[in-house]
Amino acid sequence: MAKRKVAYRRRHQNRLSMFLVSLVVVMILVVVAVKSVELNEKDEAYQAKIEMLNSQIQQEKERSQEIEEFEKYTKTKQYAEEVAKEKLGLVHEGEIIFKQEN
Repeated sequence: MAKRKVAYRRRHQNRLSMFLVSLVVVMILVVVAVKSVELNEKDEAYQAKIEMLNSQIQQEKERSQEIEEFEKYTKTKQYAEEVAKEKLGLVHEGEIIFKQEN
């Protein structure tokens, strides 16, 4: 009879320990699943940010190109004449200026 009690206790303890191990494994799986979802959300947010930054880089490259073209234009004779006419009021010889009356 003592052998039966010992065998029963072992089986009972064995089942309890298996249940606890299973419970720990399930808890770990739940934590991993939750963290996986959080990481996927962060990844999506970072991908959207990368897209936005890439578009800003492209816009800045275009703006840089426009500035370079404007720099080249400012070194031309045509630009110097325009500035002289607009800001300084200079004209070519023989050119006639018409002013509007208010």
